[in-house]
Amino acid sequence: MRIIAGSARSLPLKTIDGQDTRPTTDRIKETLFNVLQADVPGSYFLDLFAGSGQIGLEAVSRGAAYAVFVENQRKAAACISENIAFTKSDRVTKLYQSDVFGALRAMEGKYRFDIIFMDPPYDRRLERDVLQYLCTSSLLKEDTIIIAEVSSHTTFEYLTELNFELVKLKTYKTNAHAFIRKMRGE
Repeated sequence: MRIIAGSARSLPLKTIDGQDTRPTTDRIKETLFNVLQADVPGSYFLDLFAGSGQIGLEAVSRGAAYAVFVENQRKAAACISENIAFTKSDRVTKLYQSDVFGALRAMEGKYRFDIIFMDPPYDRRLERDVLQYLCTSSLLKEDTIIIAEVSSHTTFEYLTELNFELVKLKTYKTNAHAFIRKMRGE
């Protein structure tokens, strides 16, 4: 696993041993950032269920102004800290070793994000719980893009009741990226 593009291009990143995380492959990460390329420079980027931190660090390498990582597992959070130090990104990043909802509550009034990426454990509906929290949160700007990495059979029929809309769904073999935004006022 490595940084694909930008100021930290080609730097290798550490990963966590075991099956507790699923690192996003370079090919899927490249596809994701091809979709986001115009939105990343200068953005505030939130990486939820961050694992090794590779998505947020890729965003920083590609010009994000700041990235915040949220990871509950101790080993994974230590891995993110090492990757932040190795990529010399300490001044433009913050790590919350916390459960996602505790971290989101702690960030209220401190941050407003342009891009929120989440890669929760599959098939536990955590993406829905996060979206339910975010629908009334001050962490969103009017045009914040939320990307949920989910299993390919995940559905989002509930989005309109939370005042969100599915802008794009990019499906891969076993997973998908759902691009979600607040519904626009009439």
